[in-house]
Amino acid sequence: MCWSATADLVAGTGIAVIGAAAVASTRRARDLPLAALPLLLGAHQIIESAVWRSDGGTGPATVAWAVIALPLLAVWVPLGVYCAARHRVRTRLLVPLAAGAVTAVFLGYALASRPVTAEVRGHTLGYVLDLPHPQWLIAGYLLATVGSLLLSGDRRLVFLGVLVAIGAAVCAALWRLEFISTWCAFAAVCSVVLFDWARRRPRAVTGDRPGPVSGG
Repeated sequence: MCWSATADLVAGTGIAVIGAAAVASTRRARDLPLAALPLLLGAHQIIESAVWRSDGGTGPATVAWAVIALPLLAVWVPLGVYCAARHRVRTRLLVPLAAGAVTAVFLGYALASRPVTAEVRGHTLGYVLDLPHPQWLIAGYLLATVGSLLLSGDRRLVFLGVLVAIGAAVCAALWRLEFISTWCAFAAVCSVVLFDWARRRPRAVTGDRPGPVSGG
């Protein structure tokens, strides 16, 4: 995230608390992976505060941050959307889910075979990892994360997808070298939308019956 270790720690703690509340509000087991996303992203920001305090480098905090940001989120988000979705929209969600799985394999291999380094760049952190075909990996990553939200058929998740898509564009334009760090921080803040989503989800599994698609 931008600014400092303290900013990451405070923001991460607040987001994690909201994530815990989202999990506590969840009424169906299949909604839990997506409801837990703010909890994961809050913990992610707390880990980045440790990266700040170690002045970057290649230590355990840097590796843990990269594992969550790259392969884990590439699978977690589309899988969470798939689990929560109505059966009739799941077929189209197989595309971002497959993209996430393939992207995660390549990112996981890169992290296992090559060092990842964090660099303090003013009020931002940049992460350096030598990736093969980075344009394709970024495309697959965004299709998995943003694409799954936009294709979810749930208006609140679509709204979240629009927010994080706008955030991706802004972060890429303003912080090209620090894109992944700044965008993950932006996505963490936006993920608090999932608390409202989890709180409003119906208790009964009514979404699998024919009827108009709604945001509930």
